[in-house]
Order: sequence, then C-alpha cells, then structure tokens
Amino acid sequence: MDDAVRTIQAFLEAVHPYDSLPKDELARVAGSFIRREYPAGTLVYSLGDALEGLFLIKRGGVEVVDRNGALVSLLAPRNTFGERGLMRDGLAVTTARTTEDSVLLTLPKAEFQRLLAQFPAFERFFNRGRSAEGRDPQLATLKVSELIARRPVTCEPATSVAEAAKIMRDTKVSSLGVTEDGKLRGIVTIRDLSNRVLAEGRSPAVPVSQVMTADPVSLTPDALGSDILHLMLERGIGHLPIVEGERLVGMVTQTDLTRFQAVSSAVLIRDVASAESVEEMAAVTARIPQLLVQLIGGNHAHEVVTRLITDIADAVTRRLLQMAEDELGPAPAPYLWLACGSQGRQEQSGVSDQDNCMMIDDGASDADMEYFAKLAKIVSDGLHACGYVYCPGDMMATNERWRQRVSVWRDYFRRWIATPNPEAQMLASVMFDLRPIGGAARLYRDLQEETLAEASKNSIFVAHMVANSLKHTPPLGLIRGFATIRSGEHRHHIDMKHNGVVPVVDLGRVYALMGRIPAVNTRARLLAAGEAGVISHSGARDLVEAFDLIASMRLENQATLVRSGRKPDNFLAPSDLSDFERSHLRDAFVVVRTMQSAVGHNKGALT
Repeated sequence: MDDAVRTIQAFLEAVHPYDSLPKDELARVAGSFIRREYPAGTLVYSLGDALEGLFLIKRGGVEVVDRNGALVSLLAPRNTFGERGLMRDGLAVTTARTTEDSVLLTLPKAEFQRLLAQFPAFERFFNRGRSAEGRDPQLATLKVSELIARRPVTCEPATSVAEAAKIMRDTKVSSLGVTEDGKLRGIVTIRDLSNRVLAEGRSPAVPVSQVMTADPVSLTPDALGSDILHLMLERGIGHLPIVEGERLVGMVTQTDLTRFQAVSSAVLIRDVASAESVEEMAAVTARIPQLLVQLIGGNHAHEVVTRLITDIADAVTRRLLQMAEDELGPAPAPYLWLACGSQGRQEQSGVSDQDNCMMIDDGASDADMEYFAKLAKIVSDGLHACGYVYCPGDMMATNERWRQRVSVWRDYFRRWIATPNPEAQMLASVMFDLRPIGGAARLYRDLQEETLAEASKNSIFVAHMVANSLKHTPPLGLIRGFATIRSGEHRHHIDMKHNGVVPVVDLGRVYALMGRIPAVNTRARLLAAGEAGVISHSGARDLVEAFDLIASMRLENQATLVRSGRKPDNFLAPSDLSDFERSHLRDAFVVVRTMQSAVGHNKGALT
C-alpha cells in the first residue's frame, strides 16, 4: 500500500459509514478513491451531468445550488455529495462548485453501488427512507433504556434511615440508589426499612450502609427487557439498578413494568371514554409522554406515532362534547366540531395546543347560538385542563368568529379566496387543515369540496398560498450546515417544528390545493400529489423521505427529553447528533429547500 492510499484510509477511518467497514475492505475502498485538487471556484459538476462517482471532501469547501441557482448547502470536510444523483439515474440533480482550494475524493460509481449492495451499514447511511411499518413495543425485546421512567434518586452511605425514608416519601419512590462519588454502592428499599429497621427495633439514626443491599445485581442500559424479567423472577427482587460502568443511571421497578404494559393508545382511549370527570381525563392524558417514549422505543414510524397520539385527543374532544351535552341538554340544532392545526392533520406530538372551530346548521336561531357558546367553553376549558392548552392566536370555537353557521363559513372561504390578503392567506392555511371530530359531518362535506374547487381555479389565490408556504425555511446555514437560534433559552438549537416540519406541511397544503386533494394529513397529501401528477414521482418520493426523517428526529428528541425527566419541546441541538445523523438531517433539509425553490419559481406548474 503506497503512502497516498494509506493517507486516504486513515482519513476514512474517521468518516461514517466507512468506519463501519472491515479493515481489509476499508483498505480496498481507500485504494478505489480518486484524489483530485480543485482551485477555489472550480465547477465540480453541473445539473444534468453524468456523475462519475460519489464525492467526499477531504479539505476545503463546496457549495451546492439547485436548478434555480438557490444555495441549498455549504459543505465542509468529511461531507459527502452527489449521492442523490447516483441513486437515481446517475445524473446530477444539483450543481456543485468549490468555495476554496479543495481536495476531493471520488469513489467510482461501480464501487459505490457494490458497497450499497454488500454492506447494510453503508446502505442504511445512504438510504434515507423510513419504513412506514412499525412494530409493537414488546416489553421483552425493548432495551432497558426505554424502560427507565425517571432520573435515579440517591443518597450517600452515611445517610440515616430516617432521612432516607423522608427522601423516598418526598420523591414518591420506593427505593434509593446508595452512591459514593457517583458510584453505586448499594440499594435500599421501603421493604428494607420495614424488615431491617422497624422489625428489628433499630434506631432511625442508623446509616443506610448498615441496612442496604450492597453491590446489588444490576444491568446496563443496552440490556433487554427480558433480562429484567428473568432477573426479577429468578432473584425475587422488585428493584433493579441500571448502571454504566459504576455510575447509576436509572432504576427499573416492578411498578415501571406494570405501568409500561398498561400504557397503550387503546388503553388510554378506553380510559378517556369511561372518564366521569375532566380530572379523570387529565390523569389519562398525563400518560401520553410515556406512550410517546414507548412508541418511539418500539420503532414505530412517525406517522403511526402521531396518529395514535392524535386519536387520544380526538377521544378526549368527543368525551367532552358528550359531557357538555349532558350538562346543557341536547343540542338545539345540528352542529359539527372540527379540529385544525396538527390535530386536524392527525400529526400531534408530545407538544400540542388546541386549534378548533364549530360549524352550525343554518336553521339555528340566535338563542340556539347561545347554547353553542356555552358548549364551546366547556369543551375548550376541558381540553386545556387535559394539557391541550388554549391557542395563543385564539383559533378556538370559544371565539365567536370561529363558531358560526355554515352559510357564514361559506362566505369566509369565498372572501379569503377572492381577496387573498396576508390575513386571508394565514386563515386559509389553517382552515384547509380542518377535520371533523364530533357532530354532523355533512355540514362540512359539501363545503370542503366547493372550497377546493374554487380555490384551485383562482391562480392569484394559489400564487399567494405558494408565497405563504415559503415563509418558513429549513435551517440551512453556512457554518456546519445549520442555521441555529442565535440567542435566548434555545440558543444553538434548531426549531424542528417551525423550521423542520412546518415547511413540509406548508408544501403539502399547496400541493393539495392545486390537485384538489381532500386529504388533510401531510404525508398523505405528498403521496397523493405524486400519484396525481401535481409533482413528479421522484419529487414526491424525495420529499416524503425528507419529511419522514425530520419528523422522526423531532419525535425522537421529544422522547429523549421525556426520559431525562423534562417536558418535550421542539428544539434540537445539532451538537447532540452524531455525524451520521447530522449528515442525513442536512440532506433532508436540502430536499425541502429544493422543493420550496421549485414551487417558488414555478408557481402554477410544480415539478
């Protein structure tokens, strides 16, 4: 092996997925790369060029622009480019140019395809698609890390048993990890305090080191749920410390196992349907974060997770409608409660406010409208109590503007379409995501068909909706590939909602409008748009894959926050991601930016 190949191999050892290859295979691959030097400003390839292979930056930088000349990415050493063209028909789908004197390594096309076919890790890295099929989160096959319910509660060996009992009482736990300098030394449980202190008549001042179970059996976070079950049954224990090295990272108890098996969307919906009060329902919805953790831990696709979580919100809403009617009496006229926003699209995550409205039969009298005002307040207040907080923009049925007869709603939509000012664009965007939840669905069915037909024929309205869809952009920056928040609580984070999911949601809404597609769910809209020819099959495929990755990483981050004892939110720190994850997330944002550029330049003729 000559020095040049040896240098390339050393470089590849720090680049994923090459670092996953066997050593002899890595040496072979290193010898396949072609090394070239490019002065600053050199055109590497243009849109439509036949690609000779996959490009990897060893030194320098490269800018990638789309077919419209819009910058989609600025790449640095260890970044790869050109793979999208190679995985299609071998033709470049972007244009790449060096931004400084650079050294690029080129992996020949045939060698790239061989690696994809022979090495699963390599194929997974470059295949961004996520399967829509999930699997049930079976307790026995889940990793232990998915079962840890909270941060471990600990005390020191010298802590008195009286103080230990107070800690357990105040933190509502049944065991403490006994640690010294961060290392696990033992475990003390409520049962130990009963059997080894009270039953023996020992003083409450006795240190826990004298009554604890020293050097307890433990597991690591990457063990399986079956390991917990086997150990608990074999040893007759109810508490199992989880350690990394000697450091205690969690405690799994029999209660945790029971809670895990009791939490499923079906169980939560059953409990909601049988709840007799708002307080009972709030106790049910408080279990949603744990459901999120389990669904993510069970490798469910993001659209399955959000659908199951939204189903619970739907069930809560319908139960509240029934409770309101029980309190106020039967509705004096047919009505329909509709959800918009993420609930309307069936895309709720661990963070959701309420967005809703009400359509009422035209035969309702003014006196009848007073009834519906009271009903809306009961339902909205109940949703707020259950964690679906009031909409900051007052997009709720409690606002008289959004609690109207069908004829008024028809007039709303007609005016928004005829005069698409900024407010009309915003309101139309929200209302195009409407989905009936409870009541007379017929009140909306005809209105939806009429609105889609009228809106799609109005080219000015469509153009305004396109412009509105471009207000949220992916966080692609010139430094390390991401533009993060610059100040405040979420400094150096990406907003995975407004700059991640929302740009795709907005595109999906525009495609649905142009194709008169009745689907409200974003993923369903994208797939239907591809089938209807509103966008190309390849464009639809790329955008679906990008959306799958962005939405999945958003949910995974929320599940991570829940596991650490924090409330889920939409802010992700790129620094928390591996090179592998950052690379794919950047690629997904590039796809979204490219599709936005296409819709912005083509308006009425999307490609």
